[in-house]
Amino acid sequence: MKNKIIKFFKKNTKYLLLITISFVLGGIFTLTLNYFFLNTIFQKKDTLIYEKASLKKAIDKIYDAVVVIQVYNADSLLNSGTGFIYKVDKKFGYILTNEHVLSDTDETKIILSNDEEVDATVLGKDKYLDLAVLKIDKKYVKQVATLSTSENSNLGDTVFTVGSPIGYDYRGSVTSGVLSGKDRMVSISLGDSNDLDWKMKVLQIDASINPGNSGGPLLNVNGEVIGICSMKLVDDNIEGMGFAIPIEYAMSHIDSLESGKAIKWPVLGIEMINATDSAKLARYNLSVPKDINKGVVIYNIREKTKAAESSLKKGDIIIEINNQEIEDIASLKYELYKYQTNDRIDIKYIRNNKIKTTKVKLG
Repeated sequence: MKNKIIKFFKKNTKYLLLITISFVLGGIFTLTLNYFFLNTIFQKKDTLIYEKASLKKAIDKIYDAVVVIQVYNADSLLNSGTGFIYKVDKKFGYILTNEHVLSDTDETKIILSNDEEVDATVLGKDKYLDLAVLKIDKKYVKQVATLSTSENSNLGDTVFTVGSPIGYDYRGSVTSGVLSGKDRMVSISLGDSNDLDWKMKVLQIDASINPGNSGGPLLNVNGEVIGICSMKLVDDNIEGMGFAIPIEYAMSHIDSLESGKAIKWPVLGIEMINATDSAKLARYNLSVPKDINKGVVIYNIREKTKAAESSLKKGDIIIEINNQEIEDIASLKYELYKYQTNDRIDIKYIRNNKIKTTKVKLG
């Protein structure tokens, strides 16, 4: 029996060697695939531990580019948020953040990843974009973020953030999740009231975003910025819904923000009320037909504006701009701000239960 086994091995040595080599190579390939794409495997006290793919390499590409932003007034901290260095030139490093992180004060400080505190200068900001650009001396720049685009991202893609939730004490916090939605239209309030008077097209994510995260980067698994964390839908019954401004939208306005030039948004020249706001309509002695449940009602037309030169009148109900349906004030502004000063737009409105149209040149 022993001789038969020996003869068998001698006769099939080549085949057995090939099988052994294939087995070893297959194991190496599987471990390599696991390491780079699926899981990290490491040993601790003779026990194999499986860990989900780490984001460490991606985090290393952004971590030192993220800063804490602190706004002061008379040595009192007014607000804090997050920003990231997106560009550097021969003299300065440039930081992108949210406009609502800043306030009307001239004292803004940046805390770097090594806890060094430096003064920053606000170059430009815009409340409709909810974006602002600051600059610091180039010598303080440790790292510059790599920018990408959200257009190539897909629902379910892993995303993560780096920021300072709740402020300085939790600086450098990393949270991760998935891209939950694209092209979400979210209504927000820009003024002191709770009126929702502006819409933003944003990315929806389920990564945790808290006060202080605003202005921080949203990144893909390659450590590339695809968005700017801007706000969180806050409600006792809602969890895991955060929003970010697509980075390509921000960069389309970056030249104006860097130069400090005010962005010239077009003006229609009217004051309006949501068609569903019966209390405000009554205050101005206005009413709408019962079957009207969307649109905006003009309650005043400003003198010496393009609207004053058109056929629009007080009490008209605007329902469309350039064939785009208008639901409320926020959606009207969103459609209006797609255009430039001196552009002509078609406005469809209702007057005395009749649908009319007019052209208005934007001021």
